[in-house]
Amino acid sequence: MPQTLIEKIVQKHAVGLEPGHIIQSGDFISIQPAHVMTHDNTGAVMGKFKAIGATKMDNPSQPVFALDHNVQDTSEANLKKYAGIELFAKDMGVDFYPAGRGIGHQIMCEEGYAFSGGMMVASDSHSNMYGGLGCLGTPVVRTDAAALWATGQTWWQVPPIAKVELSGVLKRGVSGKDVILAICGYFNNDEALNHALEFSGDGIAQLSIDQRLTISNMTTEWGALAGIFPIDDITINWLKNRAGFVSERGLSGVPSDENSDVHPRINLNRIDELVADTPKADADVYYARSFTIDLGSIQPFIAGPDNLKTTMTISEASEKKMKIDKAYLVSCVNSRVEDLSQAADAVNGNQVANGVEFYVAAASSEVQAESEKRGDWQKLKDAGAITLPPGCGMCIGLGMGLLEENEVGISATNRNFKGRMGDKTAKAYLASPAVVATSAITGQISSPSTYDNTQPVGEMHIHPKPSTETSTVKILDGFPEELTGELIFCYQDNLNTDGIYPGKYTYIDDFTPEQQAEVVMENYDPQFGKLVKEGDFLVGGYNFGSGSSREQAATALKYRGIKLVLAGSFSETYKRNAINNGFLVLEAPELVNDLKDTFGTEKLTQNIGIDAVIDFSASVIGINDTEYPLPPVGTAAQEMIVTGGLENWVKERI
Repeated sequence: MPQTLIEKIVQKHAVGLEPGHIIQSGDFISIQPAHVMTHDNTGAVMGKFKAIGATKMDNPSQPVFALDHNVQDTSEANLKKYAGIELFAKDMGVDFYPAGRGIGHQIMCEEGYAFSGGMMVASDSHSNMYGGLGCLGTPVVRTDAAALWATGQTWWQVPPIAKVELSGVLKRGVSGKDVILAICGYFNNDEALNHALEFSGDGIAQLSIDQRLTISNMTTEWGALAGIFPIDDITINWLKNRAGFVSERGLSGVPSDENSDVHPRINLNRIDELVADTPKADADVYYARSFTIDLGSIQPFIAGPDNLKTTMTISEASEKKMKIDKAYLVSCVNSRVEDLSQAADAVNGNQVANGVEFYVAAASSEVQAESEKRGDWQKLKDAGAITLPPGCGMCIGLGMGLLEENEVGISATNRNFKGRMGDKTAKAYLASPAVVATSAITGQISSPSTYDNTQPVGEMHIHPKPSTETSTVKILDGFPEELTGELIFCYQDNLNTDGIYPGKYTYIDDFTPEQQAEVVMENYDPQFGKLVKEGDFLVGGYNFGSGSSREQAATALKYRGIKLVLAGSFSETYKRNAINNGFLVLEAPELVNDLKDTFGTEKLTQNIGIDAVIDFSASVIGINDTEYPLPPVGTAAQEMIVTGGLENWVKERI
């Protein structure tokens, strides 16, 4: 059976598969990723780890701790928190990188944890970035991280996989950041939501690793769960250069194997093995969607304010003469050596405009050292840039330099949500390092080069899944082979967690399950509680559970007696929270489409009086004389339901 690159990588990291099981999109499986990275949230994961009764790491070489978010905070409380994490790492034998070493994602690449052809997760949404090296990176929630510490594994559902074909040649001065901003603005109707992406096409050959990391990083903002580039000569040469660099540097700062002359992760033997057996997608493999984009049609882009779906070309922005107050060259997406070099070239010996503050922080201490060696760092300082330690800082709304009331900022970060980088009245625009640096010099959004005002050229196609012979799913003891329930239909797409479980109850620590059940769906439809009964199947629309990550939006429905939720699609965070709490959620887009056509949108909640029967072994739901396909509920997901959730599952194994 043909497999995509992503399916092949997952196959290597899956555990507990039935003999002959070839992984395909939609499968619920158990995974054992090579590494799991946590940052400042390590403290929160420590709490979950201890709460489930774990006392030691299953595999101390799997976790990596890197402090990067709040590194400017030298208060006693934060230093105590950081010291506690460092001590915990030492006690557990875990690789630890202190504040100042750099942003966790960058460290993972520099130190070879995110190795090409492997799979790695992080409790941070920008773990997609590892895809720039041909490493499958995807986010997990904190409960998953604790489970990985304790058992070495967690569950995952392989998402739908899409192909993104990049063709043509970039114009001079156009960067990887411009490519991903153009894509986010052009395909801005959630076309890539909850998909895993594989990049292909002749345009890839001109993209450096720094540019690929930038593009993969911001597939997160496009709504994707992963974005991976093929492993090609550019990847291999980058790895070989890194192997030479770390060999020349010695093993200072490499905690895994201090007594060895060979780096434990980036070494020529491992690279040779990768070259000899490079994973790649099979010919004629199925992709749920395909995108094409002509790189030659892209010029520098600006995104914002408040979102990435609103974009404009630099030509359009220049005409508007948009004055700025602050400029930022920081973050895991755009503070590498190439980025700092492009910004230094754009500055070109000029001074930051009066009234503008220009902040610069490297992605890592190594990046800063190399930038200093090249002279780029000094050029930026000479121009009047305010330098900060390597870390996330104002990208996440921490530290100095935040946007104040009604200010306008231009930033080489990856997010510009209202209030994220400071005051909620401020406006944040995203752009490439060259545009950010030029804007800092001119005092308004502008570019070092001029371009014809052309728009991107691209297409998107949805591919019907070919009919395949469905195999019988193994059913574990305690999990039902069949389940019957009456359908409750809530047609709303993008039903967010505030609608499902009002935010005002979220931080009431002693709110009981019974109270959660009483208020569930209160903001969406006050009549919901009167219409639903215990044992019903809830059918929702598309992107069910979007918004906040509060897990009560899943548990409240469970406590209300809903057996499971069916929807066209789910927010991935909602899905993880639900199954981690022993509550089953399944995608059934064909069923949802039919119910929308039949019952419409006149009522928020409809008790449609239809019984449905789910056959889990055959992966179908039967309604009257019609059967609708469901994703196979593999043993990994069944175990979560039978044990009552991930924490109980972990307790049984430690």
